[in-house]
Amino acid sequence: MTRSATLVRACLRGTDGGSPTAVIEEPRRTGAAPGPSPERPWPLTDDERRLVPGLLGASHAVFVTPPAPAGGGAPAYALRFFTSEGELPACGHGTVAALAHIAARTGAFDGLLRTAGRVFVGRARRGGDGLIHAAFDPGPVELRQPEPAAYDLLLPALGLGRLPAGPGGIASVGRPRLLLPVADRAELAALAPDVGLLRAACDRLGLLGVYVYSAPTREGRAAARMFAPSIGVDEDIANANSTACLAALLAEPGRPLTLTVDMGDSLGHPATLTATARPGPDGRPRILLGGTASG
Repeated sequence: MTRSATLVRACLRGTDGGSPTAVIEEPRRTGAAPGPSPERPWPLTDDERRLVPGLLGASHAVFVTPPAPAGGGAPAYALRFFTSEGELPACGHGTVAALAHIAARTGAFDGLLRTAGRVFVGRARRGGDGLIHAAFDPGPVELRQPEPAAYDLLLPALGLGRLPAGPGGIASVGRPRLLLPVADRAELAALAPDVGLLRAACDRLGLLGVYVYSAPTREGRAAARMFAPSIGVDEDIANANSTACLAALLAEPGRPLTLTVDMGDSLGHPATLTATARPGPDGRPRILLGGTASG
């Protein structure tokens, strides 16, 4: 059964680069339909969804189902995210791509999105530059310190010989990943991980991957690289949820923080993400993620 698919470049830097992300619209499945037809196809199976990123030349795919008619609470677009390895509970740049896709068809969007774990707010609208500017709430970030043995496994896989000097930790918005600082952009650019060794280490530690970042400048600009071979992505062009995790890690109690993070340069796809952290009523920072996309 064929599906229409759109390849959205999410988290552009200016008008260039971005992470090519497959966006597929899926119909709502209701008991009223007797079976699939060219006009009303059933959703794909999960095994079929896993094939989509590779078929379309993307690392990730997001499947978007429109909201049900009003009457059962606030309508929300349902999102599901897949790589070749299977389904993800969350995907930041996939959410940016989905928001851009919705806004390109509706003119603008300011409403609710639903994943398997939660319902959250997202918005997107086309700017004067012709690009779609999207932002969303990635949800609360859980932070903890890694066990020292984790560094014994991960640092050799990354080709690093010393413990990080700056703030690092294990952070989760759906699945845990290690946030690892390096001295500067030059050290970040020089990384050449052993992908097999890194995957084995991440699998053993139960991590999605490792997000390596340079210290932000005084203006709040940093660079990062995300290695996630455990989900079939040796290196991610743009990883928005990890950028949300970084904002939560670096935010100081009671003080707002704005970050701009460059990614993808090592892959020839420059990407940029923004994250703001604001003090929340419970003392934990509230994060808003943003990115631009082609529509």
